[in-house]
Amino acid sequence: MYQGFYNLASGMLTQTRNLNVISNNMVNVQTPGYKRDKMVSTTFQEEMLYRTGMRYKENAQPLAATSKIKTADRTYVNYEQGGYDQTEGILDFALTDKGFFCIDTPEGVRYTRNGSFYVDDEGYLALNNSGRVLGIDGPIAIDTEDFQVDSQGVIYVPASTSGGEDGEVEEVEERVLGALRVVDFEDYDQLHKEDYGLFSTAQAAQEVENPSLLWKSLEESNVDMVEEMTSMMSSQRALQSAAQVLKMYDQIMSKAATEVGRL
Repeated sequence: MYQGFYNLASGMLTQTRNLNVISNNMVNVQTPGYKRDKMVSTTFQEEMLYRTGMRYKENAQPLAATSKIKTADRTYVNYEQGGYDQTEGILDFALTDKGFFCIDTPEGVRYTRNGSFYVDDEGYLALNNSGRVLGIDGPIAIDTEDFQVDSQGVIYVPASTSGGEDGEVEEVEERVLGALRVVDFEDYDQLHKEDYGLFSTAQAAQEVENPSLLWKSLEESNVDMVEEMTSMMSSQRALQSAAQVLKMYDQIMSKAATEVGRL
C-alpha cells in the first residue's frame, strides 16, 4: 500500500517536469535556431524483493528487483538541422552545416545557431538580449546598409563608381567589414544550454575554416509541433491517472484508519 504512494507521487513529479520541457519546446517553435529538448526518466534506489514463510522467516527466497520511485534522469538536446526561412532581412544569417555563431556576453563567449542579428547603438552587429556577434577579428562594425555577404560569412561593401564634384568618375574599392566567426565542438554532450538559445562549454572551440551560410535567411527550430502535442497529451493523461489513483489510495487509508479500526 505504502509503495503505491511512492510510485504515484514520483510519477506525478516526473510527468510535471516532462510537461515543462514539452511546453518550453512548444513556446520556442518559432525561435530561430532553437534545438528541442527531450527528458528521459529512470528508476531510483532499486531494492530486492524476498519471499518468506508465514511463520518462519528463515531461508528467504529472492524474487526480483523493484524501485519505488521514478525520477528524471537528464534532458537531452536534439541538434538536428532545422529548415530554412527566407526572410530577406539583411541582418539574418543561417548556418547550413555544423557549427555555432560566437556571441560576446557579459558572462563570456557563448554560442548559438540563432542568426537573427541587429545593429546596436554603437554600430556593432549583435544578438538581441545577449551581446555582440564576434567575427574572426573581433566584433563587427556595420556602418552602412549597402553591404553583401558571401557563402562563408564574409561581410563586405562591393566596389562601386560614383561621380565626383568636378564631374570625374570616382572608383570606390571593395571594403571588408568583417567575417563571421563560426566554431564547432567535438562533444555536443558537454554543451550547456542557457537562456535565449545560447550554449556554453568548457571545451575548446574549433574554428570552422570554410563555414557554409545562407544570407537573408534564418534556420528554423527543429521542434515538431505534432510530436510535441502528442507527447503533451500522453504526459497529461499519465499525470491525471496517477492523481486519481493517489486520491483513491488516500480514501482507502482514511477508511482503514476510521471504519476498519472500529471493527
